[in-house]
Amino acid sequence: MVETKIRLFVDHPLAEGQTVPLDRDQSHYLFGVMRQGEGAMIALFNGRDGEFAAEVTRAHKKAGELTCRVKTRDLQMPPDLWLLFAPIKKARTDFIVEKAAEMGAAKICPVQTEFTNSERIRQDRLQAHALEAAEQCGGTYVPEVTGLEKLDRVLADWDAERQIMFCDEALVGAAQTLSAVKGGKWAILIGPEGGFSEAERKRLHALDFAHAVSLGPRILRADTAAVAALTLWQEHLGDWS
Repeated sequence: MVETKIRLFVDHPLAEGQTVPLDRDQSHYLFGVMRQGEGAMIALFNGRDGEFAAEVTRAHKKAGELTCRVKTRDLQMPPDLWLLFAPIKKARTDFIVEKAAEMGAAKICPVQTEFTNSERIRQDRLQAHALEAAEQCGGTYVPEVTGLEKLDRVLADWDAERQIMFCDEALVGAAQTLSAVKGGKWAILIGPEGGFSEAERKRLHALDFAHAVSLGPRILRADTAAVAALTLWQEHLGDWS
């Protein structure tokens, strides 16, 4: 097995013998920061073709080049799971996106609720965090981070075949389980720091495809709740079991 210590996402087709050009930032990272040289082996993935061990065949700080030598892993798709969450403070929103990518969310969707305290996001920056998380955790797929949308609009256009695990802080301490439901298309919905409004909670409880759950006997911070909910779903319905 070819040993590689650095993983890199590239937006380029991958196959044995395929030459992969690097952009300026990637070249600077590999050759300026990580001090790699010709002959070094780098793990490459593109979210489509799996992972390949690639050899550095041109080490230039502005325009390097790699050549794929051998396929090391097939593409591993995550479960069909979306994470919907209300953005919070910058660093904690970054944390949610990173952990969602690491824990197997296929799509990450910021939503604006009535009590959301952030009215805008940097979608490109959050997408970059998801990409970096996939590089670090060994994933071969990078989840899409969508633009910020209002929750009521998202629910109005919702595909009823995709069930929602609705994390309701009003149920704190209640005995809730996912054992009675089955897999398939799912989404997890996490509320803002101020919780859901009564109107939002009432609407969600009325939806046949929404399943209200408690995340234990204590009210969790939004970023902690995201990790707890992803863990709960993965354990019962995802690819951990």
